[in-house]
Amino acid sequence: MTYDRLVCANCAGPVSEGRCRVCRANRERLQQQGPLGGLSPVALLTLLVVLIAAVALMAAYQPA
Repeated sequence: MTYDRLVCANCAGPVSEGRCRVCRANRERLQQQGPLGGLSPVALLTLLVVLIAAVALMAAYQPA
């Protein structure tokens, strides 16, 4: 999840605005995690399975 949709429990403002120190800390943490940091473990596992299946299909239909 991106921080532009999160609402701070401390100040009830959008985290992306950084109104309070809690917002600013969470915004920094989310920015440091990178693009895959917000994905759940189930989503990461699903992505891995799809990638493995795609590679297996490509290898199966590779002309000899």
